[in-house]
Amino acid sequence: MEDAFKKRLTELANRSYSQGTYCFTHFLDLAGRSDFMALLPSLPPVPWTLFGGAEGCERQMLRFGSEALCGYEQPFPIAILRIAPLSAKFAEPLTHRDYLGALMALGMERELLGDIAVRKESAYLFCEERAAPYIMEHFVQARHTSLSCALMAELPEGALYETKRMLVQVASQRVDALVAHVYKMSRGDAQALFPAGKIFVSGRLCESPGYTPKPNDVISVRGFGRFRYVGVESLSKKGKENTAIDLFV
Repeated sequence: MEDAFKKRLTELANRSYSQGTYCFTHFLDLAGRSDFMALLPSLPPVPWTLFGGAEGCERQMLRFGSEALCGYEQPFPIAILRIAPLSAKFAEPLTHRDYLGALMALGMERELLGDIAVRKESAYLFCEERAAPYIMEHFVQARHTSLSCALMAELPEGALYETKRMLVQVASQRVDALVAHVYKMSRGDAQALFPAGKIFVSGRLCESPGYTPKPNDVISVRGFGRFRYVGVESLSKKGKENTAIDLFV
């Protein structure tokens, strides 16, 4: 954990606790969220909440404070932008990387941006409220596709992050075995991801390949994706465990 990050979190927690006010961080990635959880025992006993703008968001903002402590409720300063092609007829199929790359080309700081949820012909971007006007004015193109950005009062109905139920056949419920089967890699390649700091379980860095996940744990594999562990559904004739997972798509 970087000393500057640790110092900043400690300052925010102390200010919220001593002054009875809300304090917010920028958007934290998985490593930042994991570092916060490791630091938590040394912070003052101030209420805190992690939220990314919608259920299932991976990049999340940290808020210190609560209505009980501060005497009022203050929502997260997160804006939701819907990004859509100006002409669906001439639009290219854009990926998360395309949207993010175009935003970075505008000079945006990554910590001001939360998740980008791609949904067929459009995408939903979570960002800090103060960054929304600039993005709406200048984010007009990704690759060769012209775009429009609109501020959303709320998300449309339905799950923002879709999942696909899968069954994987494993000899044990170790997280390295699950990662290897879900992403079709060797057990050795899966195990190499752990010391590289690329495996997170429900927002916490996982350094043990032998960890056994709990139902509803979300396993995030940097560079590959993430899935929710459901549990063993049955045994095969050869004694292997048919394990259900929900793959985020």
